Amino acid sequence: MNGKLIRRVFHLLLPTSCALCGAGSDDTLCATCVHQFFGTAAAVPRCPCCANPVAAGATLCGHCIAARPAFDRTVVACDYALPVDQLVLQLKFGHRLALAALMARRLAVVTAAAAAESPGALPDLLCPVPLGPRRLAQRGYNQALEIARPLARCLGVALQARLVARTRETAAQSSVAPEDRRANIAGAFAVPAPALALVRGRHIGVVDDVMTSGSTLDEMAATLKRHGAARVSNLVFARTPPH
Repeated sequence: MNGKLIRRVFHLLLPTSCALCGAGSDDTLCATCVHQFFGTAAAVPRCPCCANPVAAGATLCGHCIAARPAFDRTVVACDYALPVDQLVLQLKFGHRLALAALMARRLAVVTAAAAAESPGALPDLLCPVPLGPRRLAQRGYNQALEIARPLARCLGVALQARLVARTRETAAQSSVAPEDRRANIAGAFAVPAPALALVRGRHIGVVDDVMTSGSTLDEMAATLKRHGAARVSNLVFARTPPH
């Protein structure tokens, strides 16, 4: 029995539905939702540094021109908006870990496309944004790591789950006023001594589920560059649109 026939039998015995619209689907998302939320609707011009929308033909957004972040590039699969935000919430708070593989596949598509257009755009290795011990114990898993594992396999890039450590517990950035987020995350990361040789001179890809203000990713990139990283790219599933 070939693989296609096996999948067909399982689909008949255990029918699946699209995680967004609920329609019958052979995959986690139906083809219509993939096209609507990750196809033409997601193909908006974005700042290559922070992934915020920009006018067509713009080199960088105004914010990155005025205050360039420590990271060099950001690749995102979609905007953090209804209904796609529900996928993130279900992964993060609903323990639906199977959604991490979906996010990784969608992120791998745009990452591979960016790498095809720009030599050297594919990182040498990936690392997730780490959680503090208390929040990791409360949740039971790190959603960024759950995305990073299948993403590394899709891209054929090595994953170093402990490349960066969180040195102190911080309040969740979503609970902090925008003007206080940079101070909240300042000094929260470090590169452990055993990982220093992996960082020096390398292009590091930092994986996360959502990027909002960018303060967390900026702090991680600054930490990595202080320890010799040549380049830091963010690979993020969803980008919160600017308000």
